[in-house]
Amino acid sequence: MTSARTSFDEALAVVLTHEGGFVQHRLDPGGATNFGITRETLSRARGCPASVEDVRDLAQAEAGAIYRRFYWDVIRGEELPLGIALAVFDAAVNSGPGRAVRLFQEALAVPVDGLIGPLTVKAAGKADPAETIRAFTRARLGFLARLAIWPVFGRGWRRRVLAVEQEALRLAHASTSLQKDA
Repeated sequence: MTSARTSFDEALAVVLTHEGGFVQHRLDPGGATNFGITRETLSRARGCPASVEDVRDLAQAEAGAIYRRFYWDVIRGEELPLGIALAVFDAAVNSGPGRAVRLFQEALAVPVDGLIGPLTVKAAGKADPAETIRAFTRARLGFLARLAIWPVFGRGWRRRVLAVEQEALRLAHASTSLQKDA
């Protein structure tokens, strides 16, 4: 079985392929970002106000540490099946952990409270990974399509969400195959 460290590293690599480097799009409500880390998130991580230059100078290693602390650990990625963990992690990065968890809980048909607790972890472990990933992807795209900035970013978001879904399905399949062989 894949270790939690490897799971995080794999998920982070996928997220970083979609987040890229420094961007400051005038219509992006997140403002200046680097590796997908906003000024607000960097300020929270460092415990002091971050400037646009701080965001521009952000190192990938620090971005990874922020992703682990504020996103992966919050969604309890190490306790979720690998493919599912990737899908929820990417949504947490893109839309915030609370939103991602609520969409995930809806897909699992468990009580929706925005926090991954024992009930959600247990339901995820019992669920069919492929069905769960597909249901989560539909819910995620539905949420994104309702946002006012969908006309600006929708094509890119759709491409990202569907690419993450494919990678999540691949990881889920590989993980299931490993468990059957064990």
